[in-house]
Amino acid sequence: MSTEQFQMTVSDISVDVVKKDIKNIHLAVYPPTGRVRLSSPHSMRAESLRLFVISKIGWIRKHIRNMNSQIREPEREYIQGESHWVQGQRYLLNIIEEEKPPKVEIRNKKYLDLYVRPGSDKAKREEVIKKWYRELLKSQIPSLIEKWEEKLEVEIADWGVRQMKTKWGSCNVDDRRIWLNLELAKKPKHCLDYVVLHEMVHQKERHHNDRFKELLDNYMPSWRQRREELNEVVY
Repeated sequence: MSTEQFQMTVSDISVDVVKKDIKNIHLAVYPPTGRVRLSSPHSMRAESLRLFVISKIGWIRKHIRNMNSQIREPEREYIQGESHWVQGQRYLLNIIEEEKPPKVEIRNKKYLDLYVRPGSDKAKREEVIKKWYRELLKSQIPSLIEKWEEKLEVEIADWGVRQMKTKWGSCNVDDRRIWLNLELAKKPKHCLDYVVLHEMVHQKERHHNDRFKELLDNYMPSWRQRREELNEVVY
């Protein structure tokens, strides 16, 4: 698929434009910063795209305001007593230094015990916790994929977990591969379930059109509430 990328500014809003082999225009505002992205067919001229963005400027500003008003967790320092989230629950970080391989354990539904070697720095502690998050998701995703494969009557050839800045998930329809954001480990499990379904529905409908929403309505009537919950707080 050939692509062409450039930026335009409309009413002081910067818009990332991507021209590619698609039939329709897609406009999105991504958390957490309110980045605006416009995907369009190669045939559309820049001025036509500018007019389209102008027609949607109220919608764009509304979404940017909503994201700017969200509560944002401070940057993690990975120190004793700091709050960390695991599947929608807050835990207090308890650092235990010992000469053993690092690990993470939940204790008493309140503490996140982080076992690290003496003298470990912030980067190492973050690495250990992120590895634990990844393994947590990898232990739960297969059963969700299997469930939706049966209900949707589709097959996923491959999947993975990675850090993503602007999306909760992505899908390569042709390769039947989905990627899920590592940050989903911090969200309630029913939000993870929604994102898995969302990406797998693309096997039936590539675009976020009315048919796509109808499919979500059929398989998960509460998907809008889950999506809203997913974006409530930027962790």
